[in-house]
Amino acid sequence: MDNFAVILLLALVLDWFLGEPQVIWSRIPHPVVLFGNAVSLADKALNLVTDAPAIQRRKGAVAICLLLVVALFAAVLTEWALGFLGSLSWVFECLIVFVLLAQRSLFDHVKAVSDGLRRSGIEGGREAVGLIVGRDPELLNETGICRASIETLAENFSDGVVAPVFWFGVFGLPGLFIYKMINTADSMIAYRSEKYLHFGRVTAQIDDLANWLPARLSFGIIAVGAIFVGGIRSTKNSVSVVLRDAGLHRSPNAGWPEAAMAGAMDIALGGPREYAHETVSQAFINGSGKHDLSAKDIETSLGFFRAACFVLWGLVLLIVLVN
Repeated sequence: MDNFAVILLLALVLDWFLGEPQVIWSRIPHPVVLFGNAVSLADKALNLVTDAPAIQRRKGAVAICLLLVVALFAAVLTEWALGFLGSLSWVFECLIVFVLLAQRSLFDHVKAVSDGLRRSGIEGGREAVGLIVGRDPELLNETGICRASIETLAENFSDGVVAPVFWFGVFGLPGLFIYKMINTADSMIAYRSEKYLHFGRVTAQIDDLANWLPARLSFGIIAVGAIFVGGIRSTKNSVSVVLRDAGLHRSPNAGWPEAAMAGAMDIALGGPREYAHETVSQAFINGSGKHDLSAKDIETSLGFFRAACFVLWGLVLLIVLVN
């Protein structure tokens, strides 16, 4: 665990300051792109709309199992290759973990929404938010754009930061690779659309299991981080809203970080919304909080996100010091 903790801490710092260097990813494919290619291949090979629902479910289960085997094989092969690097192996392992974290890219993508709103109004905000959410941006007003951005920031703090850190800390590269494959597959084939309703069901269930504990850890980290932005009152409200409203979200996990952020900022998140594949009717999380949101609220949420990331760094550093 001590070696994992050192690698994690360095990877978190690198990710925060370097993000996703386009000079690299414009020349070689990002690992998540490769995971996505594998998911697309399994989808094309096994997902036939002519199959009965029960067959689609079975084929979907086979698909995700094969994808997890591929991820495990890739991790074992990577660890085997790192073994030839001797004392430098930890450096390259750190770089691998760094590229599979999403602190800086998430921060930058959400900040682009507030920048778009300030620079070009509704149209600028819709263009930027359309890159990070599944709902139809043309149906969003300013509040809807801001709410979607803040919800994405909170949920992906769990999915894109805490969960990868957790699974690497527990199982090393195999845990990290398998989690990223699950998360990638969930984002591609677990929609509640006609094409994926049955085929992606097992993938969605596995993703729920993989994110169950990280989502709840994320709530705690956001609540602690809120002290440094909004004071103890913000933290107390974050905890209170989570305990009351986390279960209002249709996801068993997303409600935890979203409720934590809603409570910390005292804003209303959730509510009814339109996706490309469905209309979701959902109660507001922290419905008594502020409803009319603006670019300033997105920028405030980024402050809470930054604080939560630094709390996570502190936890990993504590593990390093204890060991």
